[in-house]
Amino acid sequence: MNEVFITATAVALPNAPVDNEAIERVLGRIGGRPSRARRVVLRQNGIERRYYAIDPATGAPTHSNAALTAEAVRALGESGFAPEDIRCLVTGTSLPDQLMPNHGVMVHGELGNPACEVVSTAGICLSGLTALKYAWFAVGSGEAANAVATGSELASAILRAGHFAAEDAARAEALETRPWLAFEKDFLRWMLSDGAGAFLVEPRPRADGVNLRIDWIDLSSAAHRLPPCMYAGGERDADGRLVGWARLPPRQWLDESVFAVKQDVKLLDRHIVEATLENPLREIVARRGLVAAEIDWFLPHMSSYYFRQPVADGLARAGLPVPFERWFTNLATRGNTGSASIYIMIDALRRGGRLSPGERLLCFVPESGRFSSGFMHLTVV
Repeated sequence: MNEVFITATAVALPNAPVDNEAIERVLGRIGGRPSRARRVVLRQNGIERRYYAIDPATGAPTHSNAALTAEAVRALGESGFAPEDIRCLVTGTSLPDQLMPNHGVMVHGELGNPACEVVSTAGICLSGLTALKYAWFAVGSGEAANAVATGSELASAILRAGHFAAEDAARAEALETRPWLAFEKDFLRWMLSDGAGAFLVEPRPRADGVNLRIDWIDLSSAAHRLPPCMYAGGERDADGRLVGWARLPPRQWLDESVFAVKQDVKLLDRHIVEATLENPLREIVARRGLVAAEIDWFLPHMSSYYFRQPVADGLARAGLPVPFERWFTNLATRGNTGSASIYIMIDALRRGGRLSPGERLLCFVPESGRFSSGFMHLTVV
């Protein structure tokens, strides 16, 4: 592998930021009632502002996922790089605009740039980092003169109140008699939001600006021992196994709950730190020779500040106790944007004037889908 550098970064965040009090005005109230779960979830996750591709006045969508991703790619033009120069385009997202064609070719169509290699990686939060790993390989192997990698999310497309209309009566009853059920149904509405990020990946650093050398990217899955935790497009059978939509009776395809995103909160709380951080990192620390004192910045993708202390405890148990003063996250002001989060964090840190040559960044991206994770090591050049 030749050396590979992230030489430019860009972000696209749709519309004006939405604070906690305005969320239900934008997403709407299910059954016309305010959510009881909202304050509980927001108090725990610590998110203060986020972005939605929704017109707050009309409730109409303002962007597709592909359009928002293309907007981030075009923003790389600040560095003098144009879409016409792309040799390899790699995209990652949790929820593309459609099942087929893949998200990458839809972004390519939005950009309108000449023919190039186009690849999409599937997954949830980790899909943005797997896209970057493909871009790293493409450039590092010499197969591509450059690559653009993206991570993007348009969670608002499935969070609007209208999608829950069929459950209005049941939910209204649950709010009065079974608040825990309302929490399970409402949880992700207050956790997820929209955004996109793009990285330009090249074989040489640029003379102006901050370059980040990609030293390594390690990916890991714990699906061999843990069941699905976050899923969409399927239902669990009587034995708890996940059955994909194509194997369900066609009449169930009309049931909106089949395509709703579901999260097993108890399973998440029980396994996310141990399975996605502690176990894989312990092996990486030994194999890569990582030392906490040599990590200048730790960038964790966290869905919630609720996990801040558990992540710190997991780092310590894995042998890499990086103190909080060397952490960086903008979850509170940018929201949980899934696969785009690591792009949005790195862009903010890179533009903030806080990086110095020689500093080392360790990035951590967990995914609760079936407990996958990725770690990336960067050096400032």
